[in-house]
Parts: sequence; C-alpha cells; structure tokens
Amino acid sequence: MLLTIHHRTTYHYARAVALQPHRLLLCPRGQHDLKLVTRRLWCAPSARLDWSQDVFGNLIATAMFAEPTDRLIIDSHLLVEQCAEAWPVFTIAPFAHRHPFAYAPDEMLDLGALLVSTSAARGDALSAWVAGFGDGLPSDTLSLLQAINSRINRDIGYRQRDEEGTQSAEDTLVLASGSCRDLATLFIETARRLGFAARAVSGYLYDARSGGEGQHGATHAWAEIYLPDAGWIAFDPTNTRMGSANLVPVAVARTIAQIMPISGGYVGAAEDFIDMEVEVQAIAGESPR
Repeated sequence: MLLTIHHRTTYHYARAVALQPHRLLLCPRGQHDLKLVTRRLWCAPSARLDWSQDVFGNLIATAMFAEPTDRLIIDSHLLVEQCAEAWPVFTIAPFAHRHPFAYAPDEMLDLGALLVSTSAARGDALSAWVAGFGDGLPSDTLSLLQAINSRINRDIGYRQRDEEGTQSAEDTLVLASGSCRDLATLFIETARRLGFAARAVSGYLYDARSGGEGQHGATHAWAEIYLPDAGWIAFDPTNTRMGSANLVPVAVARTIAQIMPISGGYVGAAEDFIDMEVEVQAIAGESPR
C-alpha cells in the first residue's frame, strides 16, 4: 500500500524571535516492511538542514535558522510503501515460545538498556500491575504480550494530551488515562519488568475509519518487543493491535522522550510564544502537493 503523509507544524509568536536549532525526526529510515519512496522537508523561514543518524540509527535533520520570525512552519511530505501483513505470523525461536525465557548472551549484551525498567521503585503500583500477569508462571509468549496490550486498552482510558512530556507508568496507572505515548510507556515498562526487551516507537497511524474526504491519520506512538528469530514486533495498546499494519514507524529509542518529532526553542520571553498547530494527513495512494 502506498501512503502519502503530510505533516505540518506551525508555531506562532507575539513578536519576531531568534530560533535555536530544531531537531526534526520526521523521515522514516525504512525497514523490511516499509520503504521510503520520496521525501520533502522544508521550513519557513528557510533553514539549513544538516542530516545525521543518532545512536539508534534514526534519521535526524537539524534545522539552522538565520533570521528572526514571528511564525515558524515545518512541513514534511512523505510517500512510503507499507507492506506489513494485517494478520502476521511470527516465526519465534522454539525456546522463546513460552515465557519466561532467556535471551542469548550476545543478544543480552546488545539489547542492554532496552531490558531495564526506567522505574526504580519496586513496591509501587506498577509492581502490583505486573504481578497480575501470571505471577511468573510459564505461559505462551505472544498470548502474554497480547494480554498486556488488551488490558491496557481495557483499563486505561485514552485521552489526547497537548501538554509536553510523557507520564510515568505509575502515573498512568493511578490516573487510569493517558495519551498514546503514555499507554506505550506503560506497555514498555510492564514488558521490561517481565524480562522482555522493549523499545519505544514514534511515527504515524493510518486509519481508514477516521477522517474525511479520504484523508486519515495522526502522529502516533507505540511499542516494539524483541523476540528471538522473529525480531522486533509492534504492539499498539491504544488500538489493541499487534504487528505493523497501518503503522509508519519513523524513529525508535529507549524512551518516547528521545524521539519527539520536533524539538527546539527560541530566544525570547516565555510570553512570546502564542500557540502551536499540528496538521497530519495520511492518504492512501500517491497524492501530489
């Protein structure tokens, strides 16, 4: 399936401000089930774009601005080929069919921090939550991960949050609500407590059931779990989905905070910032712009 993704972010300021460098994570690096066909990234005012890759291999564009402005537009236009199966069958190493299992020593070393929970407390709400998934008894690996996915979707209400930052897993459990990035973080922290290697993913969701006039989509966050032989498998607790169908991953990292689509600042007073508008369109097929 070809998808055209248009992502525009507009910042308004009360007066002309000097823009600091902006870090843009808007271009997919590609993978076996996602091919980047074309990309177009531009800014107003114009910016010099320096491309690099971070420690996770994500494509980073650093925008450098020369002139002050009272409005900043960052516009990304992508054409991608998404070929993930709607009902995937994963070939998992036999020893990993049942949980718990142990990763091979070399994999343990390479997975490193992706196995470590960022929540240090052990007598907390997260510990009680994790204990509810079988109390360490052997279980089918994929069934366990799907159970975590479904329970988060069932017990934690989705709400759109415009404020910056990601809730801790503990806060999401106490509040019983969160955004897609909060639900993904809870999934990741739960999985790590159970011995799985997990990473955060940011990108786009194409959903033909939403939107109007053939235009659907939103920025989105979800999780991936590493299973021997099968590799990284997507789990989206916001929509109770397993697998990468209808997902366009842009970046991966240890935490959601490391892969925000746009990060940057300006030189000026706090009250100089008025607002920010985000528009995302995901359209099936190739759409000219």
